[in-house]
Amino acid sequence: MFTIYVYVLDTLADWELGYVISELNSGRFFKKDAQSISLKTVSLSKEPIHTMGGLTIVPDCLIEDMVVNETSVLLLPGANTWGDPKHGTIIEKASEFLSAGAVVGAICGATVALANAGFLNNRPHTSNGPGFLEMVSPGYKGQSFYIDKPSVADNNLITASSTGALLWAKQIIEHLGVFQSNTLKSWYEYFNTGDPKHFFALMQTLPSSNEN
Repeated sequence: MFTIYVYVLDTLADWELGYVISELNSGRFFKKDAQSISLKTVSLSKEPIHTMGGLTIVPDCLIEDMVVNETSVLLLPGANTWGDPKHGTIIEKASEFLSAGAVVGAICGATVALANAGFLNNRPHTSNGPGFLEMVSPGYKGQSFYIDKPSVADNNLITASSTGALLWAKQIIEHLGVFQSNTLKSWYEYFNTGDPKHFFALMQTLPSSNEN
């Protein structure tokens, strides 16, 4: 079983998580032998947080409750509040995840937190455009590893820009191996282009579509 920990903090950018958590939590397009998923929201306390979209989330667990192993996944969404030093605790936990071979996905503002901690100085990554991390993270030294794409997967670290949520979701799902490859391709092409042919192709890849 994969355990997906979603870090929640005030001003969380709701839309950046939409694709990835909806597919991992619902399992609606999973292949037959896919590992099951447990999705948990995690934060510094059990106090409710308020997203940018006005939703209220009560965290399921605390950072100290997290189990770190190769079947753990940590998702760090964008937010306007990453500059608060208290979030350093989850960035320390992210370091444990990476060292254990567990997946860390960071998008938008969360990439700044990783840059501030020095995690992006020596491995391929992306963020909100060339020059962005230099502007907001004085200690950032990873310019030669920056890749100007919506989302970049470097083994178990997957980073994305604020506009890269769909590709970020695809790369996380691909890393976990819970979709058939043709399902993932059709899923991505459908949401990326809106062309109905990809929707019908997606339906044809599902296990129930291929049974007599």
